[in-house]
Amino acid sequence: MGATLTPRQNSGGKRVRRHRRHPPAMSEINVTPFVDVMLVLLIIFMVAAPLLTVGVPVELPRTAAEALPAAQEEPLAVTLTADGRILLQETEVEAAGLIPKLRAVAAERRDNKVYLRADGAISYERVVQVMGALNAAGFRDIGLVTDSGGPRLDESDG
Repeated sequence: MGATLTPRQNSGGKRVRRHRRHPPAMSEINVTPFVDVMLVLLIIFMVAAPLLTVGVPVELPRTAAEALPAAQEEPLAVTLTADGRILLQETEVEAAGLIPKLRAVAAERRDNKVYLRADGAISYERVVQVMGALNAAGFRDIGLVTDSGGPRLDESDG
């Protein structure tokens, strides 16, 4: 005994089709992968940010001066180390070749701002000589870099 299935027909003799019901489309966006990627990028930037500063180690003198506002382009830094070397960014430069190199750099920059980083053990005379070279090369806006938290002159000692 076998059973056969025949399609149902309505009174007009036509077949009645049954439509499968599809689940409605989800209108929500899954943000979990997006949040995961953002957290990874945040960690990468937090680790990389301290490495972006000029990395020549010098013992900067302490002062009570406020920090200067940030510039639009990467600041130009000239560093005087404790052993008397002169570095332009992180490249060592001879004293005789400092002014020509600075003039070449000044020709390609829009901003004439330069930061002078000098070790506290360097004599004032040497710092002023380098400042004169910066001025001769066309840099009129010279900022002296120091560490904050130093002594103030208006505080009484006793």
